[in-house]
Amino acid sequence: MNYLLVFVSALGLDIVTKHMVQQNMLLHQTIPIIPGLFNLTYIENPGAAFGLLADMPPFWRSLFFITASMVALCFIVIMFFKCSPDEIWNRTALTLIMAGAIGNLIDRLRLGAVVDFIDVYWRNSHWPAFNLADTAISVGVGVLLLDLLLNKKAAAD
Repeated sequence: MNYLLVFVSALGLDIVTKHMVQQNMLLHQTIPIIPGLFNLTYIENPGAAFGLLADMPPFWRSLFFITASMVALCFIVIMFFKCSPDEIWNRTALTLIMAGAIGNLIDRLRLGAVVDFIDVYWRNSHWPAFNLADTAISVGVGVLLLDLLLNKKAAAD
């Protein structure tokens, strides 16, 4: 498995899509894609998932998120190299998580907020807007959990 290719692809897609949104949309602009289900909505989220800590003073919020991201990235890199070479799914998952974390870290360093634009909803119920970095992180975490469950089941058999 070429983990560098996975990393560069995930990070590159995140950076390119965020740039396209910033260049072609106004902040808070919404473009319906699939009415009743999916919009592009340009948001800059200064907080964490679901806007957590968004009301924190900007300096402390940035310091917290940048520090937390750096610590998490160090942990992810250590975990990647602790995986044996045959743990392809774990290494791929950690690579996706790392790419997503770096994509959002770049936004925080550049803007003090994360560019979000994927707006999924059903009728009047909207999931908080997110981006491809968040998607890479979520898919990576999902793969890790799936691998853990499957390995636990195999060990029990």
